Amino acid sequence: MIKVLIVDDSLVFSELLKKRLSEFNGIKIVGTAADPYEARDKILELEPDIMTLDIEMPRMDGVKFLKRLLPQYPLPVIMISSRDDKADEAVKAGAASFRVKPDVADPVKVNGFIREVASDITKICTRNSSSFHAELPRSGTASEKPFKSPEYNKGGVEIVALGASTGGTDALEKVILGLPEDCPPVIITQHMPPVFTKMYAERLNRSSGLAVFEASDGMRLKKGMCVIAAGGFHMELHKDSKGYYISSKEGEKVSGHCPSVDVMFTSVAKCAGKAAAAAILTGMGADGAKGLLLIRQAGGYTIGQNKETCVVYGMPMEAYKLGAVCEEVPLEEISSLLKKKMNYPERS
Repeated sequence: MIKVLIVDDSLVFSELLKKRLSEFNGIKIVGTAADPYEARDKILELEPDIMTLDIEMPRMDGVKFLKRLLPQYPLPVIMISSRDDKADEAVKAGAASFRVKPDVADPVKVNGFIREVASDITKICTRNSSSFHAELPRSGTASEKPFKSPEYNKGGVEIVALGASTGGTDALEKVILGLPEDCPPVIITQHMPPVFTKMYAERLNRSSGLAVFEASDGMRLKKGMCVIAAGGFHMELHKDSKGYYISSKEGEKVSGHCPSVDVMFTSVAKCAGKAAAAAILTGMGADGAKGLLLIRQAGGYTIGQNKETCVVYGMPMEAYKLGAVCEEVPLEEISSLLKKKMNYPERS
């Protein structure tokens, strides 16, 4: 069932969308919001798969809201407006689709509009992570970025694990950009809808020196490699005689999420123990706190992002309160601390 949030300041149009879209199999309207500020709260509360967003609204227009939303919470958005000249602006802001509002007094036009929006919802949300897995090589190699032999990694860190939620997409990128190309394998769980995990992995692959992939079941890990948990799939770390590898499987939500940071961290504590370094970054809720504590108890090194640099000081706070954090530091210091644990020298 695809969960849809409707954002429109017109009660009449909002109720029309809610009633008519609910008639389609596989679509569930989980809530409505009258402006971007209410929408922000509903997104965090209801975790929709997709959102319809009006442009002309009080307090903040839809385009401005979309530009602020996507870097922090990359949710697919269908932009809706009575002005057809806004299409290009909406797409440039990151909208997955754009539709022009019909005259509600014309039933033919309304019916066509509803069918188009329902079709958009289905198409966008069925491009899920399971269809992407086949595209990823199980060997974990990346032809564009060959893996390099480690020059300085003489420390005990064999695995780096990072977990984040709200505000995490930008925060994680800052950490990844600060890591060397030949660092130990990095695995990441970021709370994100399925349709965006592959896109996010591709974004990090372009911007960083690491070879970044969306997780695929059975993928082997190598130095210089980073793997992002696929939306809707729990990622766990495993180890055998050949080294580390990951599993990526569907499952029930854990700590309110799938993928869950707790699931990943718990597997890291079990498989890597004192050979692990982990950081919990900005995010709402408590996912990851218990798993991070297990890593610390197993002898691993753990970091929490401090309150001042978090978009939402939720997950790091809960981890700190549990005693799961060895050091709590600003975001910009996390990659440097990780490199020190790998015994990488500071370079001018």
